[in-house]
Amino acid sequence: MSDEERRDSLADQAAAWIPPWERPAPPTPPAPAEAAAATPGDRSGDASPEEPEAAVASDVPAPAPATAEVSAEAPALDIRDAEPDAGPVEPVPDAGPGEPADPGAAVDARPGAGVPEQPAAGVPKKQPAARRRASVAPEPAPQLDDAELRGALEAILLVVDEPVSEAILADVLEQPAGRIGAMLGEIATAYTADGRGFELRRAAGGWRLYTRPEYATYVERFVLDGQSVRLTQAALETLAVVAYKQPVTRSRISAIRGVNCDGVIRTLVTRGLVEECGTEPESGAFLYRTTTLFLEKLGLDTVDELPPLAPFLPDDVEELTDATR
Repeated sequence: MSDEERRDSLADQAAAWIPPWERPAPPTPPAPAEAAAATPGDRSGDASPEEPEAAVASDVPAPAPATAEVSAEAPALDIRDAEPDAGPVEPVPDAGPGEPADPGAAVDARPGAGVPEQPAAGVPKKQPAARRRASVAPEPAPQLDDAELRGALEAILLVVDEPVSEAILADVLEQPAGRIGAMLGEIATAYTADGRGFELRRAAGGWRLYTRPEYATYVERFVLDGQSVRLTQAALETLAVVAYKQPVTRSRISAIRGVNCDGVIRTLVTRGLVEECGTEPESGAFLYRTTTLFLEKLGLDTVDELPPLAPFLPDDVEELTDATR
């Protein structure tokens, strides 16, 4: 071949060259299902060029030619596949809760499928069983026999400096109060029957040992000889007025006695025989009453046991009362 003929051949080839983006797309191969259903004549490739085979959608759809006709039985192609100049396809976001991870996966169409089970309305959630604390009953106090209980009571009564109630004794000895009271009564009866020089007596709401009145002379000689402190006549009169008229004000005591008694009241308060117990509503003056020490010294349980005043009053008491008015 000559040089001229070679140049003409290269020029013809260059003129006949078609860029790849202008070349027609190759025909799409038939799907396996359609190939199996096709007749022997169809598989021989005798299809006419006017009726190209329809493109079948697959997991990764191939770009279809612009002149290809879509079969009515094939699914519609994405419009992005038909546009060669379309940008990159955005990635499918991750599947959220309750959504299938694969778009092509089968979705359960039953009502409530994929939704987490929720408790019914108005039904409380099952709570863990509370721990039950084993209730430990306190151990009962040991029951004392009569001899031990009697000795314990006598020992306590010998050291008390004021009358002690049955409730306090029952609390200390951890015994029923009813049993304590019955035992104290038995002890008092036994002391009297034995002719002891002391007796167990109830006074000021409690129990205490006292010397018997028939031995008072000997006790006074031992205790009060050379160191006796007696109340004055004024103090005794004032204490008697407070005992029988309590609660009473100082002005009322002074009116009954006919003299000022402020100093005497202070003395009785200092010795613990009289105490304040509030104020009078009308005047706001302080009210006074006797103390438990007063009952203890006189050997009384309550002020109701004070002797009546009628035998000690003069015959002309009414005339004296009218005179003071």
